[in-house]
Amino acid sequence: MKKNVALEYRLKRCRNVITLGVRPNFSAYKDWEKDLIRNSSVIYYPTAFYADIFDTVGKRTFPTYHTYKFTQDKIKQTTLFRLLDISHPRTHFFYGDRQKATIPDHFQFPFIGKIPRGSALGKGVYLICNKQELADYVQLTHVAYIQEYLEFDRDLRVVIMGSRIIHAYWRIASKGNFRTNLSQGGKVSFDDIPEEGLDLALDTARKCRFDDVGLDICFAKGRYWVLEANMKYGKEGFRKAGIDYYRLVEEMLDRNEI
Repeated sequence: MKKNVALEYRLKRCRNVITLGVRPNFSAYKDWEKDLIRNSSVIYYPTAFYADIFDTVGKRTFPTYHTYKFTQDKIKQTTLFRLLDISHPRTHFFYGDRQKATIPDHFQFPFIGKIPRGSALGKGVYLICNKQELADYVQLTHVAYIQEYLEFDRDLRVVIMGSRIIHAYWRIASKGNFRTNLSQGGKVSFDDIPEEGLDLALDTARKCRFDDVGLDICFAKGRYWVLEANMKYGKEGFRKAGIDYYRLVEEMLDRNEI
């Protein structure tokens, strides 16, 4: 049986994957492990640290180097979406106190403020309704990431691996919460998944060269919008859908789909 090589432990339970672990000092790998890395045509889940190094020497990784470059960086994601003319809420970045003071000149309350880097699971996302809430938010981050508020009670999580959609579901916000994240009390629904939303997700992943991503998409103002890309998505949606994540990956590896 062909054994695929991974560094991160994400695929440790897969029968056809050898997981080596992540060692920032390459010299810390044993000689046989170094040979595996050097001779493998693909390295799975190499981490952001190794992804660009492997890309430099021409070694393919999954996820791609391009996917890693945009992990948990909302500023880069927004800039990429704008460059590619992907439907995305009106967003602006404000650097330093002088620029932050001009936020009310650009946005009317209410609007969304986010911690632009490193935040996940719905943390670091704020609905800002007045000047005091804005003042509290701007103290939390050097770069203020401000986004127009789109009113919706659910958004669509679309998980894409390789070049195809694995599954999709609605995340429905709990009562009184504007966030739909499951970690924030959101509920899962598989009812009436819109083809237009799926098409937008697949087109976005293709254009951005993301091959392992959970895209969040909402419907507001008569159209679908890409909110953000999540490269560290959870597995709760897989469980709710009755999908064995590890068996799925094993089969995709056997078919050379990733």
